[in-house]
Amino acid sequence: MAKILLLVFLFVGFLAYSQIPAIQTKKDTVSTIKEEKAHPLSTGYFPIGFFDIDLKTLVKYNHHEGVRLGVGGLTNDRLFEKYKFGGYIAYGFIDAETKYSLSASARINKEKLTWVKMAYTNDIKEIGAFDFLTDARVYSLFEPRSINIIQFYKYEEWYGNLSSQLSSKLLSEFRISHSRIENIENYYFIDDDKLYDKYRLSEASISFRYSPKTAFFTNEDGTKEYFDGLPKISAQITQGIKGIAKGDFTYTKFGIKLDYYIKRKNLTSTSFILEGLLATGDVPLTHLFHSYPNQPNKLVWTGRFSVAGVQSFETMYFGEFFSDKLAMIQIKHNLRRFKFTEKWKPELAITTRHAIGTMSNPQQHFGIPFDTLDHLYNESGLELNKIILGFGLSFAYRYGYFNLPGFERNMSFKFTFNLKL
Repeated sequence: MAKILLLVFLFVGFLAYSQIPAIQTKKDTVSTIKEEKAHPLSTGYFPIGFFDIDLKTLVKYNHHEGVRLGVGGLTNDRLFEKYKFGGYIAYGFIDAETKYSLSASARINKEKLTWVKMAYTNDIKEIGAFDFLTDARVYSLFEPRSINIIQFYKYEEWYGNLSSQLSSKLLSEFRISHSRIENIENYYFIDDDKLYDKYRLSEASISFRYSPKTAFFTNEDGTKEYFDGLPKISAQITQGIKGIAKGDFTYTKFGIKLDYYIKRKNLTSTSFILEGLLATGDVPLTHLFHSYPNQPNKLVWTGRFSVAGVQSFETMYFGEFFSDKLAMIQIKHNLRRFKFTEKWKPELAITTRHAIGTMSNPQQHFGIPFDTLDHLYNESGLELNKIILGFGLSFAYRYGYFNLPGFERNMSFKFTFNLKL
């Protein structure tokens, strides 16, 4: 508890130090964001007639699938104004399996952009990943961390959800789902003396994203938020129900995240992410929490040279830690950009990340060895971004209780990529 309080005091201290009045720029207005809508990289969709191609589905890579090629998207207003049909199909060249999804949506309130959606998905997902439903509506083309992920499970899911922009400050989403889980890893969940490597989950989730000083620009492809001066707060509750649609387990999961970005008159900026996650009941490891690890499991540092994530622990190895109670804080301070020429302006950033967590019943999880974050995990480092063509370099070092023997095992050296439209 003392260490968690230390994290909170550090966070408050950084906020106090950083409260220099922020400035707005031309790109921080609704009008300029509307102008960007026509650019495919600003929305993630490339329109072809009445169908918008989802650029995120075209090419991906991870250690299970290798190169993953696909195509997907959804219909636009040229076909129907109040209805959307979408989906994707993808193929991984290492696992030699096809993944796909189908969806149908209907708009029931134009003013609040309220949509009802039904969907079916057959795909794979990272073990220990937790997604805020409303955050998924904020588009990101490049997902650097996905390249390094090594632990997945298969899932087949049916879900229905209701999403709405309740006000200019508040997004909401309610979802009910049923999924069949099949483990790819040699993992078994032990519950009532029974071993499960396949199981069914029936869930109901409600998620909110509150931006108290933001005016959203929302289009029907997703949501864009322009500059604000207060934190964005995401909160979500998920209830797993045993017996409903043959669900195997009862559990509750809570998540809350504070996302704060400050720009200053001296052209520096600071971003903060404070996140807390909690799970109670009978929850398999697949649906518990990792801490966004992004360190490939290689002994030599040259084998670990890869791409740094946007919000990940660069020195934490994949599969190293799992928790059912987890608190994390990430702070990134960007200095004023160096101006060597009009076009060459690299940017130096200082990063620090910390996490602490526990696992109530580690004996329920068999087959995947892991540690718990019962002590504070620490890493700090530097990023030199936008050196050339959006590429840069990052260095991070792991210290404190979880420091490993030898300098090399604690260090992370990767390249970064920042795409600016």
